[in-house]
Amino acid sequence: MATPPLTPTTLSPLGSPRSKNATATRPTITLEQPSGKNKSGGSKSTKLLRRVRSVFRSLPIITPMCKFPVGGTRLHENHVHGGTRVTGTLFGYRKTRVNLAIQENPRSLPILLLELAIPTGKLLQDLGVGLVRIALECEKKPSEKIKIIDEPIWTLYCNGRKSGYGVKRQPTEEDLVVMQMLHAVSMGAGVLPVSGGGGGAEHGGGAAAEGDLTYMRAHYERVIGSRDSETYYMMNPDGNGGPELSIFFVRI
Repeated sequence: MATPPLTPTTLSPLGSPRSKNATATRPTITLEQPSGKNKSGGSKSTKLLRRVRSVFRSLPIITPMCKFPVGGTRLHENHVHGGTRVTGTLFGYRKTRVNLAIQENPRSLPILLLELAIPTGKLLQDLGVGLVRIALECEKKPSEKIKIIDEPIWTLYCNGRKSGYGVKRQPTEEDLVVMQMLHAVSMGAGVLPVSGGGGGAEHGGGAAAEGDLTYMRAHYERVIGSRDSETYYMMNPDGNGGPELSIFFVRI
């Protein structure tokens, strides 16, 4: 059954029915602030992610099918130049929309959290059979001085096909519980038993019946092409076949 189109009015954070005993079983949140948050007035996004570069044996540039940014990334000695390594987590109930959290490291609070108009199960299934390219586009407004990852809403393309919207939101308590449960995981995929079941009432009872929340965590190479383009390449730990997922942010 097709997932209803995602629009700004139908978006909602990852949620689950609350119960009186839910808080008793939830872990204490010990996630750290990203490094840039300790400086007065904040800092540029590039300073949030000063981490050791990750070197892999094969990272091909993906030929775009829509308006993907292509500048700012060069391949030399089999790794991405100009990139910084971050942690990216795809998570959600299988029949609900997938969430993407970007963290400076697995033990830090998210610096970016997006809800995408793609069912979690469908995206993970696609990743299992081939490369997935996601492009997030928004309109450039020269009069506004805003970082690209702070844009509130994006038009979403998946493998060249328009697939609704992506929306930035603040982490909810449920999101932070997921990040806390995964704080010791740098890479991996599986399911998490989240107390209270879930998926939210608007998604129907199917997600709640499944109970477990699906996740996939990996290292990403973050490459800033310009103030209007930014790319995240999933790193393949085996070094075979290059990144399985590329996420392009672009203002046009």
